[in-house]
Amino acid sequence: MGQLSRPQGSGGPAMARFVLDLERIYGQMDAAYRAASGQAGFDCRGCAQNCCRSLFFHHTYAEWLYLRTGLEGLPLQKRQALAAAARDYLARKRPGDGLFCPLGDAERCILYDHRPMICRLHGIPHILVRPDGCQVEGPGCDDYYRQRGQAVATALDRTPFYAAMAALEKELRQAIGLAAARVKMTVAEMIATPLPVSIAPPDPDPPA
Repeated sequence: MGQLSRPQGSGGPAMARFVLDLERIYGQMDAAYRAASGQAGFDCRGCAQNCCRSLFFHHTYAEWLYLRTGLEGLPLQKRQALAAAARDYLARKRPGDGLFCPLGDAERCILYDHRPMICRLHGIPHILVRPDGCQVEGPGCDDYYRQRGQAVATALDRTPFYAAMAALEKELRQAIGLAAARVKMTVAEMIATPLPVSIAPPDPDPPA
């Protein structure tokens, strides 16, 4: 990851607009996913191959900020327990080992409303039109085809959501001077790694 800076005036409160903008984009994603899965007759829950056991990487500071904002809203003891669970996950994980995400509690996500983009869009077939005009097609998960057979309903078009996320991320990086820095993190790493000071949400439990 590149060198992180702390531009004047870019602390937690200044990030509130980016959090609200991402919340709006996530709401649009969720609505599109519900519509596509409903049209396909696909019910995403209770499958043996739980996607929370998949090794997903996330690539934006915006998602990291939003996840940590949700995390900071939890009681201190819960945050400490999740940080310990994330460190344990990172110490034990191996590609393909199927460890459950550290946010899982009885196989339910503790920060479901703050989960990253791929956690919201995974499971149903999709298309994505790249900036060069090339269209990429992605399959659904195994349970999608178990429920539906090989017939595929209209694929979810992820293009507008990726474009909106890219625009927001660009604006966020410019605001905090991180244009060259890259992100490739699991949820566990997002929990275990402090945000750059310039975008960290305020500490909900300041010292007395």
